[in-house]
Amino acid sequence: MPTSASSLQFAGVELYFDDLGRAKKFYCDLLRLELDEEDPQHHVKLKLGDRFLCLEKKGVEGYPSADKAVIFFEVDDLAEFAQSVGAGRVVQSAPNAATPAWIVLHDPEGHNILVLQK
Repeated sequence: MPTSASSLQFAGVELYFDDLGRAKKFYCDLLRLELDEEDPQHHVKLKLGDRFLCLEKKGVEGYPSADKAVIFFEVDDLAEFAQSVGAGRVVQSAPNAATPAWIVLHDPEGHNILVLQK
């Protein structure tokens, strides 16, 4: 019997990378996500509260996925966050807003990281 949508709970997101070390550096060093587990030949799993973000090396999975992906994060102070990552990393921000409600960054493989003002 299929489960209803109301019984599903979000657990995490996985993205694929050519250069796993570079991806780990971006997410751990720049975005300061906490490392949960690591297999340098396969994946890096990062803690997001009780959820996770898995960075996986391309080609090791038995069930490849489409390349399009967006990860959403929220922060208390978006302007401060944007300043901390550097203006050169911000690809786009909310149009016509003195204080942006969101910004977009790209990780090393070009995945969209959309950061929202909480």
